[in-house]
Order: sequence, then structure tokens, then C-alpha cells
Amino acid sequence: MSEAFGRLPSLNALRAFEAASRHLNFRIAAEELGVTQGAVAQQIRGLEAELGMKLFERHPRTLSLTENGRRYSSSVRRAFEVLSEATQALRPEPLRLTISVTPTFAAKWLIPRLPAFLATHPDIDLRILATDRLSHFQADAVDLAVRYGRPPFGGGVSVELLFEEVQVAVASPQLLATAGHPGPAGTLHGHALLHDAHNAWPQFLDQAMPKSLPSVAKNIRFNQTALAIDAAVAGQGLALAHMDFVAPDVAAGRLVRLFDAELRTGAGFYIVSPRRQRHAGQVANVRDWLLQETRFAG
Repeated sequence: MSEAFGRLPSLNALRAFEAASRHLNFRIAAEELGVTQGAVAQQIRGLEAELGMKLFERHPRTLSLTENGRRYSSSVRRAFEVLSEATQALRPEPLRLTISVTPTFAAKWLIPRLPAFLATHPDIDLRILATDRLSHFQADAVDLAVRYGRPPFGGGVSVELLFEEVQVAVASPQLLATAGHPGPAGTLHGHALLHDAHNAWPQFLDQAMPKSLPSVAKNIRFNQTALAIDAAVAGQGLALAHMDFVAPDVAAGRLVRLFDAELRTGAGFYIVSPRRQRHAGQVANVRDWLLQETRFAG
């Protein structure tokens, strides 16, 4: 023990005292510290003996602090807080940033790319909030959002285009082998159209099959584009989705494009963030990474 601090009680005794002074209960203090109730009581008795004064008044069913105990508990607690802060300063926790995205964007675009981001930004912990609901930056503690639609997205925010929506039609090779390819002049008979909440099939078919006669197709509707894509991979029908969302499945041979036609809806995915940022530098890092990944994909 350094003489600069004089003779100090043991750290275990001080920890037992601090916990007992908060709970005013040896049993609960013992549970918090992971020791027995008897061990806490013994530590407190030893501390009182060393200090030469009572710190607690023992009652039949409870404890209370003496005046000396109250003063000492306040000082001991502050000392532990200082120790905790000093330790955390040596081992800072990663900064946590929350990104709000649509479920399909999360599943089909963001999550496959996350390992690369985490490897290059170990100081940032990302919280992914996947929802179709329009998140509120302050109420939901959101630092950055990727929103689908068309600007403007309200006041007080910065908006940057991530990519325009370009929809393509896809199906599994197994489905085409059994049900046939609809083809530009073919028919949709025998095929199911897998719809999402945007329901862009009519516009796409007008562009992809302008000369074909109206044909009856079954319809299966999902509230998420990701579900329609997964259903297409499972051979349940033809899906229409943004080309980047299906690119991995096309590259792996799980899906094939049906037409050369592409539907540009005029909507897009935009990076949106409040102009007043809590962690401006880290948010800028995430934004730059998103834009860089888009350039690589293109």
C-alpha cells in the first residue's frame, strides 16, 4: 500500500459496504456481489472494527445507516464512480449508431455488406432498425436513415440519393424449366405474379410485353419485397424487384432475369440524416461507406 494514501480498508470491504449502503440489506448486497450474506456481514464488521465506529444500525428486519455511515457511503460511492470512469476511459465502448432502413433494404442490400463495414470500422457499433414506419430521428434515437420514395422528406434533414429504383423481373430456373418462359410475346398463363406493396407489375408488363394479349395470371401478394424475392427463389412465381436486391441470387444462379426491360419508377433510396448530428464524424463515415458500396455495385 502506498504511504501517499495512508492506510486504507480493503477493496472488498469497501465494495461490500457500498452495496449494502445502497440496498440497506446484506442479502441483496450479497446477491449483487456474488458472495454469501455471511461474507458481506463479516466484511462490514471488519470495516467497522478497522474504522472504530458503527456504519449501520441493525434492526430486526432492516438496516439503517448511522450518520457516519451516510457520510462515508457518499464518499465511497464517488470514489468507485471515479475508478469506473477511469477504467472506461482506458477501454472505451464502441460508439453506437442507429440506422433506420426498410426491411427489404436491410435483408437484401445492407446485411450482406455489413462484415466489410465492421472490419474497417471497429469503433462503431451499428443498430439496424428495420421498419417501413417513418422513424423519428429524435424520438427513436436514429442517427441515419435510408428511406424509399421521392424527396422532400421534411425539414431539418440532409438528403442524398443512394440509388434510383430500377426494377427487373426474375424467376427461378427450375420454375422456367417446368412452366416455360413467358417471353416478350408469350403468355403469363400458368405463372403466378408475386406482388409486393408497390404493385408495379402492370407498369412493368406494359413495357416488357406491350404486344401480348391480356392473359390471366395467378397473383400472390406480400407486404415486403424481400418475401416476394424469397418466394421466387423457392419457385413459387415471378418476382419484380430492384436489380441490386436480386443481383446476388442472379449471380448465384438461384434466379434469372426474364426480360431485358427495366422499370424506372422515379422513386429511389435516399440517405437522410438530421442536419444537427450527435456524432457527425461517424455518421459521415457510414454515409460515405454506403455511397462507396453503391459505386462498387454499379
